[in-house]
Amino acid sequence: MHHKLLIASLALSGFASLAAPSQTAAETLEERGAYLVEGPAGCGNCHSPIDDTGNPVLGQNLAGRFVIEMPEFTAYAPNITPAGAVGTWSDAELARAIREGLRPDGSLIGPPMPFSMYRGLSDTDLSAIVAYLRTLPPVENTVPLSDYKIPLPPAYGPPVDTVADIPRGVTVDYGAYLAGPVAHCLECHTPFGPTGPMLDTDLGRGGLIIEGPWGISIASNITSHADGLAEYSDGEIADMVTKAQRPDGSPMLPPMPYPYLARMTEDDLAALILYLRTIPPLPDVD
Repeated sequence: MHHKLLIASLALSGFASLAAPSQTAAETLEERGAYLVEGPAGCGNCHSPIDDTGNPVLGQNLAGRFVIEMPEFTAYAPNITPAGAVGTWSDAELARAIREGLRPDGSLIGPPMPFSMYRGLSDTDLSAIVAYLRTLPPVENTVPLSDYKIPLPPAYGPPVDTVADIPRGVTVDYGAYLAGPVAHCLECHTPFGPTGPMLDTDLGRGGLIIEGPWGISIASNITSHADGLAEYSDGEIADMVTKAQRPDGSPMLPPMPYPYLARMTEDDLAALILYLRTIPPLPDVD
């Protein structure tokens, strides 16, 4: 089932309240999805194969790869081109997998997919992402199943009924939407507790340790505290987000998806920075 039948299929699958997407005459649903997937959402940062130098493998965009190995699990991001399992799913099933982490067979998709953030994706943007994924060329790539040594919950929350659009613009509200449901900055930049990121108590405080081929990264404090972003100009923050470059010229490490964030529009980047300035100040994690 293709994206033109998305709204009908969602209704049949319990997503009856997901309304027809709103869009401007100058932007198609697929174009919005392409911007999100290949831009601020940075889906390829996990789902696209990379070579030994860390560069994307040509011709294998979103064909899946190894993501992360931890004592609790070894995760592989699946092939999300039409050649992968998602190619057999309906639009409604793919939408539910993205936003709620539930496969068509009822099994749960595990971390590090940021479902605490994706549950806030608007109906329009969720539809746009599905529409764009349907346009990808199929790429054959065998990806192992993830292995979890910890029990996964039955669900990440109750079924999501509907999520309204946040009007686009250089506003705090839209910046919060970009930093949360779209780019999920707040998940990696917030310390984790027993049930996930401590968004209610330590939002944006940093401190999460992430190991990879590049070495060890520690998520930075992105609150408005002096330990965070208070001493940086908007231009310096923009360079760190999109160019992986600190004000002193030193490079920043992955896994932050700098090449994808570099594709944000000027207005979206400005909205993101505007929101970051409003995060309550918290000192670095001890």
